Amino acid sequence: MNEPLPVYLVRGDDPALRSEAVRALVHELVGDGDPTLMVEEFEPVEDGDASAIADAAQTPPFLTERRIVVARDVSAYSSEALEPIITYLGDPLPSTSLLLVAGDKGRLSQKFVTAVKKAGHVVEAGAPSNKRGRDAWLSDQLRGAPVRLDGGATAMLDKHLGEDLGRLRNLLEALAAAYGHGTKITAEDLRPFLGEAGGVPPWDLTDAIDAGKTDVALATLQRMLGAGDRHPLALMATLHAHYTRMLRLDGAGVRDAADAAALLGMKGSSFPAEKALRQARKLGHDGVAEAIRLLADADLDLRKFTKDWPENLVLEVLVARLSRVSARR
Repeated sequence: MNEPLPVYLVRGDDPALRSEAVRALVHELVGDGDPTLMVEEFEPVEDGDASAIADAAQTPPFLTERRIVVARDVSAYSSEALEPIITYLGDPLPSTSLLLVAGDKGRLSQKFVTAVKKAGHVVEAGAPSNKRGRDAWLSDQLRGAPVRLDGGATAMLDKHLGEDLGRLRNLLEALAAAYGHGTKITAEDLRPFLGEAGGVPPWDLTDAIDAGKTDVALATLQRMLGAGDRHPLALMATLHAHYTRMLRLDGAGVRDAADAAALLGMKGSSFPAEKALRQARKLGHDGVAEAIRLLADADLDLRKFTKDWPENLVLEVLVARLSRVSARR
C-alpha cells in the first residue's frame, strides 16, 4: 500500500459498507503485522469526550512499528467533545494511524473534517446516490469479486439488491464458497442465494410513473415500503419534489437542460434537470396541474383529513393515478 497516513475518516450511511471499508483499511494497514498488538478500538462514551482516543493516538507503538487506533461512531460525540482529536491532528504522531468512523455525516463539524483532510484522508464508504455513480460503483465491486457474474446474473443482482448494497460482499463470498473462487456465475446459479429483495432508489419509482407503467410503479412502491422501509410521508416528499420541479419549469421558457438546471438550482450533473424538463413537456401544463392536484389530495388523505384509508392504500391509489396521467400523454 501507499505510505500510511496519520488519520483516516471513514464515513457512509450504510453500516455494512462502512464496516467493510474499515475492515479493508485495517487489513491494509496491518499488513503482515500482528493485529492483536497493533490495533486498539474505541466505542463512543455517553456524555464523554474523545480524550482517551487522542491519548491512545499519541502513544508510541510497543513491539510493533505502527499503532492503529480505531474510533467508531465519532459522530455520536458533540463538536466540543471532539476537540482533543482536532488538537492532536495539529501535530499527529507519525507512527500512528487513527481511523475515525462516522455514519451521520451531517453531525460532524466542518472544523473537524477540515482537520482530518489536512492531516490525512476521507474515505467515502457508501455507494453514490445517483444511478450512474451507483452503476460504476457496482461494476468496480464486481471486478474485484471472488466470482465472475455473467451479464444476466449482474442484471439480476443489480435489480434485486436495489439500495441494499451492504449485502453484496456476503452474497459474493457465499457464491464463492458454494461454486469455487473464480467460477463464472449465471442467473440460475445466483437465484437461490438472493433471498428477500432489497429496497430500490427513488428514481426507480418516478421513472416508472413517468413512463406510465402502472404495474411496475406499484411493484416498486411495495419494495420501497417493505424492504426499503420508507415511511409513506417520506415517499410523498419524494413525489412532491419530483413534480414540483416540473411545476417550476412549466411555462418558464427554458430552452435546454442547462437552463433547467440553473432555474432549479441543481449543481453538477444536469441529467436530473433534463429528465424533469422532458417530463414537464410531455405532460404539458394540464398534466402537471393534474399531478399537483392528485398530490395535494393524497397529502390530505394521508393526514386523515378527508379519508380514513390505510397509508399504503393512499399511496397505491396516488401512484396508479399519476401513472395514468403519464400514460394518457
